[in-house]
Amino acid sequence: MAFDEVDFVRQIHASGRRLVMATTGGGSRAISHLLTVAGASRSVLEAIVPYAEPALTRFLGGKPDQYCSPATARAMAMAAYRRALDYTDSPAMALGLGCTAGLASDRPKHGPHRLHVAAQSRASTRLVSLELEKGARTRDEEEALAAGIVLNLLAECCGISLRVPVALTANEQMQTNGIDAPDAWQALLAGEIDRLRVSPPGEVASPPKVLFSGAFYPLHEGHRGMATVAAQLLGATVEFEIPIVNADKPALDYLEIDSRLRQFGDEFVWLSRAATFVEKSLLFPGVTFLVGTDTIERIAAARFYGGGPQAVDRAMQTIAAQGCRFLVFGRSDGEAFRGLGDLKLPPAVVDLCREVPASLFRVDVSSSVLRRGLEP
Repeated sequence: MAFDEVDFVRQIHASGRRLVMATTGGGSRAISHLLTVAGASRSVLEAIVPYAEPALTRFLGGKPDQYCSPATARAMAMAAYRRALDYTDSPAMALGLGCTAGLASDRPKHGPHRLHVAAQSRASTRLVSLELEKGARTRDEEEALAAGIVLNLLAECCGISLRVPVALTANEQMQTNGIDAPDAWQALLAGEIDRLRVSPPGEVASPPKVLFSGAFYPLHEGHRGMATVAAQLLGATVEFEIPIVNADKPALDYLEIDSRLRQFGDEFVWLSRAATFVEKSLLFPGVTFLVGTDTIERIAAARFYGGGPQAVDRAMQTIAAQGCRFLVFGRSDGEAFRGLGDLKLPPAVVDLCREVPASLFRVDVSSSVLRRGLEP
């Protein structure tokens, strides 16, 4: 039986899903397929093509490490999902779809032709990746293939059994990954709870005394060393916190959350929705936060508080009122090692800080440098 594209798209429109889709570098033809079949307003909330690098950075809420990667596709899907939540009164049916691709162009492409497509809902994160055989198709044919893969992932999320026929060469293999989130993760992403201790399993959650908040992408020996020194100085167990939303980076999806948590084993780890340290102080009163000099500089930046020096002072007053403080570790900025005394910080920030001298701890390791060795 021949594939009936109109019937296929009608089933998507009738599924009840409320979709925001974002594509860059390829895959935008899927938008046309959806919009040219009557009834698109029942499923499509928004379709956006942030093609230029600044446009994609703004859409994501932060600059990705790579513009065509599985992580960027997932970040696009998460950003689209959060927009879908803003546009619909049916949050359980909200769906974000992201596609980033590097296809044939009018200039020779040194790297592989590839695409990554991700879907984000309340319940799950899904990812499909494909490296295309170079020279096997024209740009138009690669676009058609990308659109089919995007629509098939959408169909999967809509509970539709039909699939667009997708012809791969003998040298191509689709890579798929996905995770169905635990109920507690879903509640956190939806904003129904603000924090969650995820390990050790079965442990009764008591308030932490020392908290190390970070992306931990990846967790490295510098983080471990900071935690060890802090535990000795403060006489308390150091617990870790990963914010799933961030003031200047894309939100984390379930695959990313799972990957980062696996680094910690059975150590004490929290997930939270606290993007700033003001928010963290309200969730974790009485805590000493471990930070590097790069982080304390961001904490002192007025842009995070919507104002000038007075806004920073008010933020520090809130943190102080919650009984929170900062234990500050020196960091290398790539040129020199900088301690607390090397920074120009507002007095209100300095008053909340205790410095760890370089004689007690110094490890010049960068998460971004380590990531460059981990990213595909």
